[in-house]
Amino acid sequence: MQKNRLTWMIGGPQGSGINASAEVFAKACSRAGLRVYANIEYHSNIMGKHSFYRVRVDDEDVRSYKDKADILVALDLETLAGDGDHRRWATHYGHLAEINDGGGVIFDSEIGYDPAKANRPDLRFYPVPFMEIIKKALEEVGKGEQARRYEVMKNTVGLGASLALCEYPFDLVAEVIRSQFKGKRAEVGELNVRAAKLAFEHVKQHESAKDFPYTLKPGKEPKARILAKGYEIHAIAKLKAGCSFQTYYPISPATDESVFLERQQRDYNLLVVQCEDEISSINMAVGAAHMGVRAATATSGPGFALMVEGIGFASITECPGPVLVMYQRGGPSTGMPTRQEQGDLQFSLHPAQGDFPHIVTAPGDLREAYQDTFSAFNWAERYQMPIIVLSDKKLASVYTTIDKLELKWDKIDRGEMFTGSEWTAVDAKGANDAGSQAGHNGNGHGKMDMANVKEYLRYAFAKDGISPRSRPGIKGGRHWITSDEHDPDGHITEGVEMRVAMMEKRMGKLKLAQNAIPEEQQFFLHGPKDAELTVLGWGSTKGTILDALTLLEAQGKKINFLQCRLMKPFPAKQVGEILRGAKHIVSMEENYSGQLAQVVQEQTGVMIDQRINKFDGRPFSEDEVVNALAKVYDGAKAEPVVTHVH
Repeated sequence: MQKNRLTWMIGGPQGSGINASAEVFAKACSRAGLRVYANIEYHSNIMGKHSFYRVRVDDEDVRSYKDKADILVALDLETLAGDGDHRRWATHYGHLAEINDGGGVIFDSEIGYDPAKANRPDLRFYPVPFMEIIKKALEEVGKGEQARRYEVMKNTVGLGASLALCEYPFDLVAEVIRSQFKGKRAEVGELNVRAAKLAFEHVKQHESAKDFPYTLKPGKEPKARILAKGYEIHAIAKLKAGCSFQTYYPISPATDESVFLERQQRDYNLLVVQCEDEISSINMAVGAAHMGVRAATATSGPGFALMVEGIGFASITECPGPVLVMYQRGGPSTGMPTRQEQGDLQFSLHPAQGDFPHIVTAPGDLREAYQDTFSAFNWAERYQMPIIVLSDKKLASVYTTIDKLELKWDKIDRGEMFTGSEWTAVDAKGANDAGSQAGHNGNGHGKMDMANVKEYLRYAFAKDGISPRSRPGIKGGRHWITSDEHDPDGHITEGVEMRVAMMEKRMGKLKLAQNAIPEEQQFFLHGPKDAELTVLGWGSTKGTILDALTLLEAQGKKINFLQCRLMKPFPAKQVGEILRGAKHIVSMEENYSGQLAQVVQEQTGVMIDQRINKFDGRPFSEDEVVNALAKVYDGAKAEPVVTHVH
């Protein structure tokens, strides 16, 4: 008997409501004090194609999914048998092979599936008449003839039926269902509760349901916890940081963040603009940042490809932003729009032509996503450059328990501002300032007495390389902005000394940022320093690697994990020291080439030959990481990991 360690899965065609039932189940478990990690896999079309949602529940914190589930709810035949019967090349072969021994399979009896075909005598199959149950629930309120209109309630029927197997208290789930239907929709909520209850009672009649080996009980100490998705956390961090302007063009999986912010904008002094394309999105955000507000945008790989000129423009003009959250997905081109990949690290480090400063950070979980997105606005305005926060599909769509959402570094820093009372010192104009030396000034002063000159130079050569920025409406703060190389006035120049001085001014800010950003936000070594094997990774692989290391430690294996978080400027000295002291190194990334391993080699000179890469569009599971690292630990050569689909 396995108690309070359960993975529940529901599958069906997109548009059938699997999201709703999975998230109701997750909420009911979380509110009862259990820990939840849920993730969805779905196709890039809107309706019809197969999708499935896994909910892993435990007494202890869980940060990844497992290969196998204990209960499967199948809303259609494809969830059980795959799509090989109607496709030349099968996309998948059904989920029956992914169910643990003795697990339960609940399916709609209308699909006519014969459990004998599964060749899994260890599984317990429960055919449930989904539509009959829905009709019966409707008949109780005089709406029996409308059953087909309520077909979407099949997902609730499947949920109710599965509760009968794991013995989870029905009332806890019913409470959550009711909370989803407020006001005029309360009646629909009651219908869903009744349908779920009828399904619960139907399965309870089965003799094999009485000794089902996987059970789930409420936690001992129910606590108020946050249950959130990654895109919500990125969005909340933007609100917390005082973001006033967000642009976007719809693109999966980034759109969810902007839609969430659209719903909040009236309450948070925020304007969200859906633009005609990504070029407009980045340029509007850059313009807003120059106007003095905290500005942001969000996109995915194909949209980012259209934004690169705007990012370069923001950098050369020393714009205080914008903050760009980049949700990676499978590439190249439109690639796999709804699938996972860490394929855009190198792209984010070198998105536009020439050498220019920008900061790239890659949080590994929702807590880090909250902090790094918040901090990004401070970095943008302090160092006057665009900031890229690298997220991905996995991090965006994960639905997981967070004990507390808090900021370790929570101060708002608007950077150096020109207020109208300070003036640029003459010696800050540089050695090649032909304009002012000729006795003319562009701030409306005309001919000047050079002995008593008072002027504002937007790109003055300040001692730390950061010139106070102005905004429209500040008296005396008028200035020029151009995408060409420029002098301290902002006027175009091709002078040799000025070019060298401006490049050194801009690029020098990266060193300032690296010295100021807390080391914990740059990298972190998890586990024992004297480990036999060091795992190098970044981004959303963090939780899976840490879960796997806990299991491997129980097996007597001494492994640590070096998580890289700040990608530009890269902490080469510290990372290099750790890796040069490691006995053996293996990188673990969800891309084809091992992009972080390449960055580390370039920045530190440490060669990383052992690479465990996964690039099939699905994230690493806990089981895959355990198996892959155990083999490398025992001396095997690292190999790519492919999701088991048979």
